[in-house]
Amino acid sequence: MNCPTLSFQRLDSFSAIVDDWKILLSRYSGDTIFLTPDWQRLWWRMCGEGELHLLAIQSDDELVGVAPLMRVDDCWGFAGGVEVADFLDVVAPAEHASGVVAAVLDYLQTFGGDVELRNLRPDSLGVTLLADEARRRAIPVAIDQEDVSPRVELPSDWDEYLQSLTKKDRHELRRKMRRLFASGDVRYVVANDPETRDRDVDDFIRLHRLSAPEKASFMTDQMARFFHALVAEFAPRGWLRLYFLEIDGVRVASVVLFDYGGEFLLYNSGYDPEYAHLSTGLLLKAFCLRDAISEGRRVFDFLQGNEPYKYDLGARDVPIYRLRLSLGGARSTGVPRGCA
Repeated sequence: MNCPTLSFQRLDSFSAIVDDWKILLSRYSGDTIFLTPDWQRLWWRMCGEGELHLLAIQSDDELVGVAPLMRVDDCWGFAGGVEVADFLDVVAPAEHASGVVAAVLDYLQTFGGDVELRNLRPDSLGVTLLADEARRRAIPVAIDQEDVSPRVELPSDWDEYLQSLTKKDRHELRRKMRRLFASGDVRYVVANDPETRDRDVDDFIRLHRLSAPEKASFMTDQMARFFHALVAEFAPRGWLRLYFLEIDGVRVASVVLFDYGGEFLLYNSGYDPEYAHLSTGLLLKAFCLRDAISEGRRVFDFLQGNEPYKYDLGARDVPIYRLRLSLGGARSTGVPRGCA
């Protein structure tokens, strides 16, 4: 069978391929919000550094692959923000995946240097086909697990979910809920009023910073601006929800989560330590999980990190990998290889 020859083009903006990129992403098995042109464009505008190498791979006039790359000095990585985007990859449908990863390597080898591709799921093109193609070219390859992304496969109703927990975790969740509702007037709400959006995000940032010293260090002024922009752009599309847990009218915990591709993705959270004895952080996440079930979502993904509460709520680990390649000096590749 003859494979079509693929060509690649480096773009310095996202606007030229946004529509085609979205169509391509819908055909890619690893579709995730972090690989949408919307996320990538927002992150680059707010946080990007170095050189953007947005690689568009085409077969004739059809876009068949996208590699959102960036280079800082002689080091290559994914654009999109490895510290804020939990899953990254090269985007290509199965029928073009081999040719696309070969074209990406062709491009990288014209420059040389070191490559570190992070936040790769086990079935990502980076861990599978890209690594295999690099080995075929005798490029030094190293793959290591850098984190986990715990997730819950959701049943059809809340009672079935509770029964899926261990006896201890089920008992503790029910006990904590009773204690919370006995503490006062308890409400959990989605903040979705455009007129109060900035104040709502400020409340989330305040609770996030209060939660732990490492969260306060993470939430710099630049990151706070990123969250404001993220909520402003993604909430109106229905992709993002900003939840609050209130006791007697006081906001004591908050969650930012994504609603994308039939899944809830718990992106970030915060709570007031003065209410820690009421397990407000964990219980707000449990309420979000209950919403996911009631709305027919397939998965509740807690995203990266092995915090104990995730396992208390029944999550199971999915490993997250890092791929490193040593390309050496630049070389001239001539015509892109296309399919091997």
